[in-house]
Amino acid sequence: MTAKKTVPVKKVVVPQAAAAKNARAWKFGDDIDTDAIIPGRFLTINNPDELAKHAFEGTRDEFAKKVKEGDVIVGGRNFGCGSSREHAPLALIGSGVKVVVARSFARIFFRNSINTGVLPVVCPEADKIADGAKITLKIKEGFLEADGMKYAIEPVPVFMQGIIDAGGLVEYAKNLKEIPACTR
Repeated sequence: MTAKKTVPVKKVVVPQAAAAKNARAWKFGDDIDTDAIIPGRFLTINNPDELAKHAFEGTRDEFAKKVKEGDVIVGGRNFGCGSSREHAPLALIGSGVKVVVARSFARIFFRNSINTGVLPVVCPEADKIADGAKITLKIKEGFLEADGMKYAIEPVPVFMQGIIDAGGLVEYAKNLKEIPACTR
């Protein structure tokens, strides 16, 4: 059996000050699972750009053709439930989506998003944001604006923002320095 060629993952950098500015919202409801984000039949693909071609296939077929760099996913409760696949946030990265706003996230999707460089933002009133709304994220100020309305967001911890800014956990870890006390 021949080994599959690996393709490097696109580095995503989401500077805290400009995570989303006047971005288009793609609205989804509650309990959007990872199979809705990227169907299981595409799990043999590991390249974010290739995965992006199938993002939300069967759920919202126009997404892959119409999504633009910097667009934002807006979900309801329990966004990213289902399996533990990292392919879901990788498909979003390939689509140019760097931020997902939702009322709540499935814990494993939340972690996978951070680990791959997608910023998950908890907004208790995300369901009030309309599909197609223009969103500006104000992380430091603790809110987002959607079509002129302000919605509170949960704070993004500094360490988490550092992982996002680095482009994911692997890139973040590459920049860590050894602490002598821990390596003796």
